[in-house]
Amino acid sequence: MKSSDWLIFAIFLGCLAAVTKPLGLHLVNVLTPDGRTVLDPLLKPLERLTYTAMGVDPRSGQGWKAYTASLLLFSAIGCAISFAILHWQHLLPLNPQQLPGLRADLAFNTAVSFVTNTNWQSYPGETTLSYFSQMVALVFHQFTSAATGIAVAAALIRGITRHSTQSLGNFWADLVRIVYYLLLPLAFVFALFLISCGVVQNFHSTREATPLESPAHSQLITQGPIASQTAIKLLGTNGGGFTTANAAHPFENPTPLSNFVQMLAMISIASAMTWVLGRMTGNPRHGWAVWCAMLALLISAALLCHAAETRGNPLHQQLGVAASDGNLEGKETRFGLFGSTLYTTVATATSSGAVNSSLDSYTPLGGALPLILMQLGEVAFGGAGSGIYSMLIFVILTVFLAGLMVGRSPELLGKRIEAFDIKMIMAALLVVSLSTLGFSAWAAASGWGRAGALNAGPHGLTEILYAYSSATANNGSAFAGLNASSPPYLITLALAMLIGRFLVILPVMALAGSLAGKPALATGPGTFPVNGATFALLLLGVVLLVGALNFLPALALGPV
Repeated sequence: MKSSDWLIFAIFLGCLAAVTKPLGLHLVNVLTPDGRTVLDPLLKPLERLTYTAMGVDPRSGQGWKAYTASLLLFSAIGCAISFAILHWQHLLPLNPQQLPGLRADLAFNTAVSFVTNTNWQSYPGETTLSYFSQMVALVFHQFTSAATGIAVAAALIRGITRHSTQSLGNFWADLVRIVYYLLLPLAFVFALFLISCGVVQNFHSTREATPLESPAHSQLITQGPIASQTAIKLLGTNGGGFTTANAAHPFENPTPLSNFVQMLAMISIASAMTWVLGRMTGNPRHGWAVWCAMLALLISAALLCHAAETRGNPLHQQLGVAASDGNLEGKETRFGLFGSTLYTTVATATSSGAVNSSLDSYTPLGGALPLILMQLGEVAFGGAGSGIYSMLIFVILTVFLAGLMVGRSPELLGKRIEAFDIKMIMAALLVVSLSTLGFSAWAAASGWGRAGALNAGPHGLTEILYAYSSATANNGSAFAGLNASSPPYLITLALAMLIGRFLVILPVMALAGSLAGKPALATGPGTFPVNGATFALLLLGVVLLVGALNFLPALALGPV
């Protein structure tokens, strides 16, 4: 790495550390029904009006079953409404290009994609969706799906901190407060910043331009409400781009400054959730220990990915024609090699899935690092909310294994870990690997699956494996070589998204309910400390071991 790259990396990590506590403190106030924020004078009346319109008592606590049922009901209704908007968009306003409605299978895939915080896109956005579809059917879910993930994380943390109770909070109150007091204000400010950087924000139709160097060939210039969608797609770790090129398009990500701040936006809320964990459990050192473990995974992946791309294509090396500046194929020169690989690492360490370079053009090991980050459960900070509850699964598993090694009953922050809790953890872990590997094997063994891959051999298998890893991890990024627009791909990818989202949330919520109902235990000499370097290293070992055992054979057949 160049000295300038090291400086950028150091500034990025410093900014990440700097925003973690202030944003975490704001999140704690947002997740507390009586919490006060600086936005109360402006938004409190709107919050009360929303509760009245919904017929919700925000102080009414819900058990894990009622909380989960509310979440599933809200998601199902939202998915159905989005499907209708996408399928019949030709009948709706804000469609200056008169774009037709989406096919039923594509509309289903897209609606599921956005309601699960995946934002997988099997279509070119700027030539497929109307502004109404982009702003109502999609952007709505970019706010609410991110809020849903944060709400689940809050419920699990409450389950750890509360005792002898069934209440995990109120889903509707959590949803409203997260959207009003966190996501909307941050997205508004961030959108204004993006506009100042040159990101487009208007309702103009696509314009035709004639290049001076080639007057016989016209070019379509995409316009639209790009800045507002880009802001929430990154803050909510959604990742779905307004344009097909996503963050590589100059209208979405024009400068190195916008590139830097976009990376910080993707990871900031997930980072702040570790401080929320420490504050709400009354053990700040535990929150920072989890943060350090996540940071170690992020730094390792970023450095390894950059090193692989700096070495360049191994085939070129064998032929003696490797470029001295590394593998620049598929990367934007305005961001450079490090700006591209760090963006890719952050987007797959979180559940964002935004891209500013072509992953299909990465070297085998350079492309393997984003794949591995998703298969580890996206716990290197992870998505908004989903990252911390995924890491807490590994935290509890680590405490359980440590208890087995020393022959003591495993405890986490005064809660005994019992058989039911471990069953829920294993259910959450197993559904992810079964979905990823099962659908990948089905596609690789089927004609429709192999037909969608641009390449044969290990690279083609990697394209397929990456698609189902991304769908199950609710990431949404893709190796660009895979054509996933056929009905079998659309349906199976949608099923993988649903499994990766809701069949993980179900056992997590059951785990939260189980922990909340337990009495608090006094800390004793046999209690395993969940802070400090020993715990962080053991946690990293469990994360890597589980990921390696589940996916190493598939990785050996693909990128390795």
